[in-house]
Amino acid sequence: MSRLTLLLLAICLSCCGAPPTPKAADAARPMRIVSLDYCADQYVLKFVDKDRILAVSPDAARDFSYMQDAAGGVPTVRPVAEDVLLLKPDLVVRSYGGGPDAAKFFAEVGIPVLDIGWAPDLKTVMSNIQRVADGLDEHERGAEVVTRMETRLQEIAQQAEGKSVLYMTPAGVTTGPGTLVHEIITAAGLENFQTQSGWRSIPLEELAYRQPDIIGAAFFETLTNHPDAWSPMKHPVALKQLSDETVVPLKGAWTSCNGWFLMDAVEALAEGAKE
Repeated sequence: MSRLTLLLLAICLSCCGAPPTPKAADAARPMRIVSLDYCADQYVLKFVDKDRILAVSPDAARDFSYMQDAAGGVPTVRPVAEDVLLLKPDLVVRSYGGGPDAAKFFAEVGIPVLDIGWAPDLKTVMSNIQRVADGLDEHERGAEVVTRMETRLQEIAQQAEGKSVLYMTPAGVTTGPGTLVHEIITAAGLENFQTQSGWRSIPLEELAYRQPDIIGAAFFETLTNHPDAWSPMKHPVALKQLSDETVVPLKGAWTSCNGWFLMDAVEALAEGAKE
């Protein structure tokens, strides 16, 4: 559907008795909130009472959604412009939902958009949490979550073990410095076995003669990130790590997006280092 068609649809909805959507500068407390993707769903379901939520994304109740239990009974909507416009929201919350032009489009038709954004480290994650909570007019709830994260980090820092950990996924991918997963590892008081920056294949050659103290196994509990074709994870050297080393399962819901739930992964790794 063309942009012109969508704009005409918005005009028609207004002419058919729909109350005009307030501009961002004039908007009061948002009472008709729509979330466009499961990363945004986490924040909306965490901070907003259900009577203010018009709809969340179809992925809100999936197994990789941290707030899946809270999604029960909440309507869903496809991240498609015409479907969202029919709901007449006064705030759209998104991370990637609706595509790269979504924020611009909704702004053109007068619907404020709250972008979750991405964070490279836990400090920025906490800043984002407060910013989004403020955008939802839930400052106190956001402050409580941030304070709890700070407390949990301090408690972990007091019992750091310093062991090495290798992050592994079913697709045979790991990661080094410069990623949020690396920040999770260091926040747990551990050293990243993968010293090369960015996302890479599991270092099979290195694992043949040197092993980490701990394996952080992510997404293994679901079919997410499970390739049908061959991957480094199917190599005997990689599979041996899951049987011989201390394995800490990391749920996909803990690391799929950036938010307070990352602390569950930090604490799981820190606890696993004690064994």
